[in-house]
Amino acid sequence: MHFGYARVSTDDQSVDAQTDALTAAGAERIFAERSSGSVRNRPELDRLLDQLRAGDVIVVTKYDRLARSL
Repeated sequence: MHFGYARVSTDDQSVDAQTDALTAAGAERIFAERSSGSVRNRPELDRLLDQLRAGDVIVVTKYDRLARSL
């Protein structure tokens, strides 16, 4: 399964552009949240990671949506 993860940092930002891109890239289920990249507590990311199985794929629009620092 292809999972998508979208994140914006502030309440005035929208995840719409990210979710549109994730859908176009084939994400079957999308997890989205508003949280600064510096915050370690990200419930939607935790939910996504809990559902991963062998062979699953995580799709993001940019690496910095997933982790602040690579």
